[in-house]
Amino acid sequence: EVQLQASGGGLVQAGGSLRLSCAASGFTFDDYAIGWFRQAPGKEREEISCVSSSDGTTYYADSVKGRFTISVDNAKNTVYLQMDSLKPEDTAVYYCAAGLLIGRYDYWGQGTQVTVSS
Repeated sequence: EVQLQASGGGLVQAGGSLRLSCAASGFTFDDYAIGWFRQAPGKEREEISCVSSSDGTTYYADSVKGRFTISVDNAKNTVYLQMDSLKPEDTAVYYCAAGLLIGRYDYWGQGTQVTVSS
């Protein structure tokens, strides 16, 4: 059974940091790309970062570039999203997803809430 477990969300003040984790199981992790998405109330879901587990290729949306860092621990089948210099506009539910190609995701995890207070 494919599972993606996102965790690490919480409440933080503006300027603070959080690290999200996406633990994967049930598929060959090294073959997949993992993406992080977020959705704020009343807004469309936004892909903010992704990484290819096989070659480490990364992508960042302009909205998070320079503040967020995605990384992979292949030994733990886990992808991390280090979020620094958080802003109130980063408040959203964050999701991770997996797919054989960057941008085409087949599996989705449950969300984790990130709230940034001003």
